Amino acid sequence: MAIRFDRPVSSAARFSRRFGAFALVLCLAGLVGHRFVGLATPYLVLVLLVSAGLALLATFLAFTGLRSLWLTGAEGGQDAMKALIFAALPLVLGGLALERYFALPAIYDVSTDLVSEPEWLKPPKADQIWLPRPDITADDREKQLEAYPELTGRRYDGAIDRVLEAVKKVAKQSGIRITHAEGDSEPSRDPEDKPVKPQAEDGAVADAPEAVPVPTPRPYDDDVAQLIRRANGVTLQGETRTLVLGLRFDVIIRLREEAETTFVDVRVASRYGPYDLGFSADIAENYLKALDSELLGIAGS
Repeated sequence: MAIRFDRPVSSAARFSRRFGAFALVLCLAGLVGHRFVGLATPYLVLVLLVSAGLALLATFLAFTGLRSLWLTGAEGGQDAMKALIFAALPLVLGGLALERYFALPAIYDVSTDLVSEPEWLKPPKADQIWLPRPDITADDREKQLEAYPELTGRRYDGAIDRVLEAVKKVAKQSGIRITHAEGDSEPSRDPEDKPVKPQAEDGAVADAPEAVPVPTPRPYDDDVAQLIRRANGVTLQGETRTLVLGLRFDVIIRLREEAETTFVDVRVASRYGPYDLGFSADIAENYLKALDSELLGIAGS
C-alpha cells in the first residue's frame, strides 16, 4: 500500500506574494503618474511610503513562508521568492530615501552664497498639501556648509557676455529651463545729471545741426545681447526635474561682473517638502562642474 504524505501549505507565503505584487504595482503607478501624468509630489511620497510598508510586510511573510518550508516542508517556496522579487523595487527606493534622510541635513534649499543668496525673481509657489515646510534660516545655511563644504560659487576671468552664453548653454544641456531673466547694467542716473535739451526762445526754431547724422544699422539684438547691454549683473531663474523620479526643483543663477572677472552663484530649492534628500546640492554641483568644463581655461580662484 503506497503512502502519500500531504504537505502543509504556508498561508504566509501565499499572502506574501499578493502583498508584494500589490506593492510593486502601487510603486510603479505612483512613479509613472508623477513623471508623466502630473501627480503632485506630496501624493507620490505618500504612495511610496504605503508601497514600502506593503513591501516590508510582504518580505516578512515571505521569510516566514521560507522558514515553514525549511522546518516542515510546507508548500509556498515559489510564492515567497516571487514576493521578494516584487518587493525589491519599493524596498530599494525606500532604503535609499531613508539612508539620505538620516545622513543628510534636513534642508530643502542650498546656495553657493550663504550670506546673500540670490533672490527669486518670481518666488516659487506650490501647494505643499501634507508636507509643510519652514522658512530658510541661518541655521539651515550652517547645516548646508557642514554637509556640503565644497559647494561654492565660481569666479571666471572673462567678460560677462562670454560667461552668460556658457551659463545658458550649460543650463539647457543640464535640463534647466530658464523661465525668468533680469539684468541691470547701468545704475539709474540722477535727474540733475542728465543732459538738458536746449530750449528755443519764444517759439523760435533751434539752429539746425551742422552735420546731419547718417542712419546706421540697428545693432545685433537678441535676448542675450539685451541682457548684456543693460547688465553688469544678470540673474536667471529656471526649473528642472530629476531624470527618474521627476522631482521638481527651482534654480537661480546669478552673474556679477567684478573688475575683469565674472562671479557665478547658484541657488537650488526643491519645489515640495521640507527635505530635499541631497538632490538640490547634487543639481548645483553637477551644473557648476559642467560650467567649469564649458569655460575650461578661464576659471579663477
